[in-house]
Amino acid sequence: MKFSISLPTGFEGVMYPVPFVQPGDFARLARLCEKLGYHSVWGNDHIQTQHYVRELFPDTPPNFYELMTVLSFCAAATTRLEVGTALAVLPMRDPFWLAKTAATLDQLSNGRLVLALGIGAYREEFVAWAPRLAAKARRGEMMDEGVALMRRLFGERRVTHEGKYYAVRDIEMFPKPRRRPFALWIGGHNMEAVERAARVGTGWLPGWRPWLELAERIKLLKARAAELGRDPSGIEIAPQFSLTIARTAEEAEKRYMASGLVAHRKSLAYTGRDLSQQLVANLVGSPDLIREKVEGLREIGVDHACALMIPADSIAEFEDQVEWFANTVM
Repeated sequence: MKFSISLPTGFEGVMYPVPFVQPGDFARLARLCEKLGYHSVWGNDHIQTQHYVRELFPDTPPNFYELMTVLSFCAAATTRLEVGTALAVLPMRDPFWLAKTAATLDQLSNGRLVLALGIGAYREEFVAWAPRLAAKARRGEMMDEGVALMRRLFGERRVTHEGKYYAVRDIEMFPKPRRRPFALWIGGHNMEAVERAARVGTGWLPGWRPWLELAERIKLLKARAAELGRDPSGIEIAPQFSLTIARTAEEAEKRYMASGLVAHRKSLAYTGRDLSQQLVANLVGSPDLIREKVEGLREIGVDHACALMIPADSIAEFEDQVEWFANTVM
């Protein structure tokens, strides 16, 4: 199984203290992950502070670093490590410019970019960013139209598109991505996301779910891909989990529940995840317990424990978790 780490691009206040990360930390953490044998590093995509974070940190606004810029620095600082988006929020980005940026980063990194796309966890950010558009837009529709346009831009010589949300006329976009097929993943755990991944994704990156539900959706995705004439084995199953490792399961659970990640989970309760399952369904525990969990995930069809989210109070604690997991589990 592959393992990868989520960098704190947009997690200050969300699951980390404010301040937490310094600009120079990103490339250094990427080099550490490459040295330890991780497959990749990932970043999340926020443009502004969520309402609940403002309430928690009224006097210290968090730093949210632009995702693609951070990943370009990480790719330049490494030679083998892949870099990925977990997730790039497509409805809040222009599809042409995101495609252009992604193709450029893919070329400059010698094919080491994984572009995973989603609609965004917080509609409030979308409303703040584009209040006029938000009044009439459905982000799922924007996602489908944007993905279709980006796939054409990645593959066709010239593209003309006239849609509900986007339009281009006689566009030539070069260079194309180096990686073939380009690593275009679909994020999200609902059934719309499962359908999108089965239809067009080279990977599926949902958030953590109770394992029975995750197993069912993996089966549904693979069956649907086969129905559509695709090879299900060509779609990487890469859920995102949280990681807290300690000497004992009890210590790990205590650290996890005392972290800022718990408030983040509560803020996302509307997505339907059973928060009573967050300890058992994530990689929280002793090294032996986490190894058992990894084997269980492998058995239900997980290929990649992706963009592991590590709650911590400092960068030093974050790094310690990264090293401990690599040395005792990987």
